[in-house]
Amino acid sequence: MGAQSSSVEGAHVVVVGGGFGGVAAAQQLKSLRLDFTLIDMRDAFHHNVAALRASVQTGFAQRTFIPYTETFGGHFVQGRVKRVDTDRQVVVLEGGRVQAADSVLVVGGGSTGVEMAAEIKTEYPDKKVVLIHSRIGLADPELLPSVRQEAKEVLLQKGVELLLGHKVSDLTELQLNVTQKNTVVTTDKGERLTTDLIICCTGLKINSAAYASSFSGSLADNGALKVNAHLQVQGFSNVFAVGDCADVNEPKMAYHAGLHAGVAVTNIANSLSGKELTSYRTGNVTMLLAMGYNDGVGQFNGLKLPRCLVAFGKSRDLLLWKSWREMEQKQP
Repeated sequence: MGAQSSSVEGAHVVVVGGGFGGVAAAQQLKSLRLDFTLIDMRDAFHHNVAALRASVQTGFAQRTFIPYTETFGGHFVQGRVKRVDTDRQVVVLEGGRVQAADSVLVVGGGSTGVEMAAEIKTEYPDKKVVLIHSRIGLADPELLPSVRQEAKEVLLQKGVELLLGHKVSDLTELQLNVTQKNTVVTTDKGERLTTDLIICCTGLKINSAAYASSFSGSLADNGALKVNAHLQVQGFSNVFAVGDCADVNEPKMAYHAGLHAGVAVTNIANSLSGKELTSYRTGNVTMLLAMGYNDGVGQFNGLKLPRCLVAFGKSRDLLLWKSWREMEQKQP
């Protein structure tokens, strides 16, 4: 989010949330020498693209957290945003166990569920892994049909069992992400499964706690902020939304969050200097799915990529090197 003033010297930009979009925005504000503050409730950026592997590979998790202070120094403030006072233009602050399970049920066959099932089966090939999905097609519908089919083939090759066209009928009554031997799960079509661990990957829930009260008139049904072509929040010229909280019709991805940040920061700078604002335009979908450390499927600008290229480009370390580089730190 950006606070607009009549001059560059008098402007101070507040970035709420240190995810991919927030960090990209902060880095660009830093390079433009615009005054800013990055606020996040954690003390480190979480490269959550690698979170799935961190949940199955011992020792991997520590590499996915990159300290904010070493990158942004005094421009970083740790805290939870309580509300945004748009009148005064101020932000008010408030002071997985896989190893023990012999069988795992992954609920949800979108991109996250597909990657999760592949990670588990790659790291623990002897465990029984079942993926249940309410639709017949796996992964994001924005992907090419050939890419979605290839994701299905990779899962089957790895030994993941697929139960497609089924919904878990009692999901709210089940314990998730906790090993509980011989848990019985039923589907809406009467199928009964027995598993030791249930991992839910059924979709993104947007955390709107920081802004819902201040921007109630600008909220979409899913809690995201409605934005115009310049990524300005509906009804505000000096507030921008990027990443998951921006109501843009495209897959929620780190890659897109970075693109949002570039447009938002450019428009903050342009608004301060009186230049014309630029627009964000969605293009052909680019998406890479890591299917364990040794395989992957994906597409770039609408063109299907060879599996070996995705494995080399993303799956080996899940782009951790990129986040460490952008945070201007050396990976341990």
